[in-house]
Amino acid sequence: MAKDRPQNLRKADSHAPASLDVRLILPSDNPAIADVIRRVSAEHDLSADAGFSAADPTLDTLSEQYTHPHAAYWVIEEDGMILGGGGVAPLAGHDNVCELQKMYFLSALRGKGMARQLAIKAMETARAWGYQRCYLETTANLTAAIALYQSLGFVPCERMGNTGHDSCEVTMIKAL
Repeated sequence: MAKDRPQNLRKADSHAPASLDVRLILPSDNPAIADVIRRVSAEHDLSADAGFSAADPTLDTLSEQYTHPHAAYWVIEEDGMILGGGGVAPLAGHDNVCELQKMYFLSALRGKGMARQLAIKAMETARAWGYQRCYLETTANLTAAIALYQSLGFVPCERMGNTGHDSCEVTMIKAL
């Protein structure tokens, strides 16, 4: 792993419960984070047949998708159980633009500020890697996620790149 890759996102002043560990994904995490993404998708009626992340052919090998030197995916675990995760990677076809990706959290993790912390750390990491803007795609029924992204400074934009998530009708961007 490159020395400029972040290893752990926890800060001493974090509002997260002390028992939560935020770390880069490992290949052994693939089944658990895929299960989280599928469970959260089902909870919000984001079916695989509609073109959401649950349908991604790489979902079961997610760690392999973040081997680019300027890409990372973090998982959040408690007592060895993966409760959520999120990542950042280059947006294909757009220089200096990254994409905030696959931010999914089980209900046990929601409301603890972890999505905000993870998004901020992903954007700080992306900025340090030289990205100038951060793009994301989501869907209108994820109102809490949209509110979070807006509070972080994301604004609506035109669709960018070919992410394969055409069902995600909400596209947003933020200058880093």
